[in-house]
Amino acid sequence: MLASHFHTHMHNGTRLAAVDLGSNSFRLEIGQLDHGQIHRTEYLKETVRQGNGLDAARNLTPEAMQRGWDCLARFGERLAGFEPTQVRAVATQTLREARNRDTFLSRAKEVLGFPIDVISGHEEARLIYQGVAHLLPQSDERRLVIDIGGRSTEMILGQAHEARVMASYRVGSVAWSMKYFPEGQWTTAAFETAEIAAKAVLDEALNAYQRDTWDVAYGASGTVGAVGEVLAAAGWSPGRIDRAGLDWLLECLLKAQSADRLRLDGMRDDRKAVIGGGISVLLAVFDLLEIDQLQVADGALRHGVLYDLLDRDAPQTDVRSASVQALASKFRVDEAQAGRVASVARHFLHPLLEGAAASPVDVQRTARKLCWAAQLHEIGMQISHSDYHKHGTYILDHADVGGFAVSELHRLALLVLGHRGKLRKLEADFTDPLFVLQLLALRVAVILCHARRNPALDSLAVECHPGQQLVRLTCDRTWALAYPQSSHLLREEVVAWQKTPWQFAFCQRD
Repeated sequence: MLASHFHTHMHNGTRLAAVDLGSNSFRLEIGQLDHGQIHRTEYLKETVRQGNGLDAARNLTPEAMQRGWDCLARFGERLAGFEPTQVRAVATQTLREARNRDTFLSRAKEVLGFPIDVISGHEEARLIYQGVAHLLPQSDERRLVIDIGGRSTEMILGQAHEARVMASYRVGSVAWSMKYFPEGQWTTAAFETAEIAAKAVLDEALNAYQRDTWDVAYGASGTVGAVGEVLAAAGWSPGRIDRAGLDWLLECLLKAQSADRLRLDGMRDDRKAVIGGGISVLLAVFDLLEIDQLQVADGALRHGVLYDLLDRDAPQTDVRSASVQALASKFRVDEAQAGRVASVARHFLHPLLEGAAASPVDVQRTARKLCWAAQLHEIGMQISHSDYHKHGTYILDHADVGGFAVSELHRLALLVLGHRGKLRKLEADFTDPLFVLQLLALRVAVILCHARRNPALDSLAVECHPGQQLVRLTCDRTWALAYPQSSHLLREEVVAWQKTPWQFAFCQRD
């Protein structure tokens, strides 16, 4: 799985940037590539605290949205001049939950200047592990990695660069502070309640993360980093959090009784408001998983995003390809047919993209994604033959597939849904020519491979006229006579596209 990073297209000196839209803070990490390693050149962090801007109906308040936009506008200015392939922005739990996230995201993309991917908890956990692992010395130790964020906590078991068990739980420093310390008052009773509540959510972690499954425990980012700084400032051994240190810190909070009265070296003012919730979750984790000490790790989600940018850049290391492969075998897809459809679809996509004047980067990415859709187009057959395209879509919209953002999976699901049947009901964006051409190439490939044999493509030619939103497929007369069923299906395909803004024409050459 882990090919080295050296054969990537990106060359030494390339700048890469990751933006992490967390529930508590937004972060921007800029690094420079040097022989497969990424060295930090700049790091910006702002406490935006979007997580406590979710109202009772799970909508972001106008103020919380504005705080986010203002921060992203500042980041956007810093990212001017970066290419789209050099930047990735990811959003986590608050935007997974927010009902009005599309309102926030459409403006957010404008001010940042780059797309923003909402990622699943499972994918967030995978990226956190990558970030931590890349900044640790190589070793065979079995690692437990824990990241207590503002509204979710990720736990991962892994070894070297491979994350093996991943989970995301809905507990976090912002959510727990709002819920159990609403007035910012710290009492023994409130801490006990908060810890019990956290254990109730984290309870199922007991089975998967038992003490004999890992050698060393690491804590990443957020709460763990803040606690580590305070303990180090108070003279505890730096880079480590143990039981005694946590108990001492809890005493400090109980003595202070509230956030505004807390005076602690190493504790930033913006952290005080959420430290109560963070510590109650951390205590629950220590207790449940029988942790004696936690190493404070340097790596975090944003570093995982940077290294993932490198992986995505080269087909051999793109995690998504392996995930698609795993999903296909899990649902026992007919591999020969999937491969056949993929190669025919790609055969037609290239001339179509040329006609649409797509950039080389777009050609490469669009073709790779089309191949994934072809590999998975029959994934729903395992459930039932009738409506299998609908079952396939459901699987993709609900599965944890490593490496994908939620929107990328949804687009893949739309291709799977649209690879056959009526186009009128497909709730897709027909103003996006790349998507339309992917869909058309896939549908034509499925038609030509209907007999589950390699089709004869020599006398077929395809051309794209994006201005007229027209794609024309031509064949010679002998082909039409030799393959009457394919010809019939292609004539039906012409009708199917009449309900969309695009037109598909199928003609014979003499």
